[in-house]
Amino acid sequence: MAVQVETLDKLERRITLTMAAETINGEIESRLKRLARTVKADGFRPGKVPMTVVAQRYGYSVQYEVVNDRVGKAFNEATNEVKLRVAGAPRITQKDDAPAGQLAFEATFEVYPEVKLGDLAAAEVERVATEVTEEAIDRTVEILRKQRRTFGLRPHAEGAVEGDRVTIDFEGKIDGEPFEGGRAEGFQFIIGEGQMLEQFDQAVRGMKVGQSKTFPLQFPAEYQGKDVAGKEADFMVTVSKIEAQNLPSVDEHLAVALGIKAGTVEGLRADVRKNLDREVKFRVQARNKAAVMDALAKSAELELPNALVAGETERLVEGARADLKQRGVKDAATAPIPAEIFKPQAERRVRLGLVVAELVRAHDLRAKPEQLQAHIEELSQSYEKPSEVVRWYLSDRQRMAEVEAVVIENNVTEFVLGRAKVIDKVLPFDELMTAS
Repeated sequence: MAVQVETLDKLERRITLTMAAETINGEIESRLKRLARTVKADGFRPGKVPMTVVAQRYGYSVQYEVVNDRVGKAFNEATNEVKLRVAGAPRITQKDDAPAGQLAFEATFEVYPEVKLGDLAAAEVERVATEVTEEAIDRTVEILRKQRRTFGLRPHAEGAVEGDRVTIDFEGKIDGEPFEGGRAEGFQFIIGEGQMLEQFDQAVRGMKVGQSKTFPLQFPAEYQGKDVAGKEADFMVTVSKIEAQNLPSVDEHLAVALGIKAGTVEGLRADVRKNLDREVKFRVQARNKAAVMDALAKSAELELPNALVAGETERLVEGARADLKQRGVKDAATAPIPAEIFKPQAERRVRLGLVVAELVRAHDLRAKPEQLQAHIEELSQSYEKPSEVVRWYLSDRQRMAEVEAVVIENNVTEFVLGRAKVIDKVLPFDELMTAS
């Protein structure tokens, strides 16, 4: 086999592969003979089908397989011989002007680029830190109380107040006409918890059982229901039931009910702090990682292989289709999704993937076994049976690959933060937890 390599563009290459037709034909004949031992055909006993029949029926598919296998093997051998790192699948076409007794193929492909890492010492990266405050623990305990609250009927003479669960019938009209989704019977919501638009919530406050009220409501311009967004509706509401909430006291009984081993309020608060500390750590890591990745993307110089960008774009489109399907969108598999809208995101992902890979290679930032184990154990602590979660991760290669990717990114983040111009910023707890 002779190998010729041509440079077509910055990353594009072409290799010409030639091989003896006799070799291909011999392999085809050998495979057809093996196939003839088991193939079935009407009028013939198994293993007794004439070769002419076998060749007529299976010759084309066997030839296609043999050529693919041989050319693929030859391509891999050729690229290894000249030490080319292939990015994406090659485009292989057969040439018509091959010498007598030879088959010739052209493989056009891209190679991985040279990645020039920027001067990390000149890069500016914002590093955030967040403290879990006593107020944050108080609010979390309050959420836990609400998760275990009960409701009891409020006397008819009393009006609805914040925290009450009300059952209502309502009907809304725009310009005197009912609209889709504007009517319901026996509808329940809790006042003051943001389940309804603020104007609706405020209108129901103070109403008593059996009372009706009509009021105007202005839908926000960004309201999710596009048919009513920005429009004003008139609603009539009738209250049929009001239930007052009963919150459990913050005491030993609540601690025991929440599974706190110590069975004390102090133990409850300590457990809440531990969980919040873990959540804050993950969120801070994610935010700092994003800042590092932004800095790396800006500082590195490299060409992007079109094949890798196209592959990543396709994965993003398929992800969008899967999301539409999960939301119940009809014909999600064939929905028109322009690939162009994902191209910038795909280019960024490919860029960062290549930069991170080069940084890991150059500075040995691979995930070590003890790091993988520590990360899995940390993840497992938020579950009731941590040991089972650890086994769940360790038993699946795909899950372990995902853990490895996270640990490598953490290593890269710490490496860059240790060399860049770091701007430290204390982020309030609420801001960190509400950030998207």
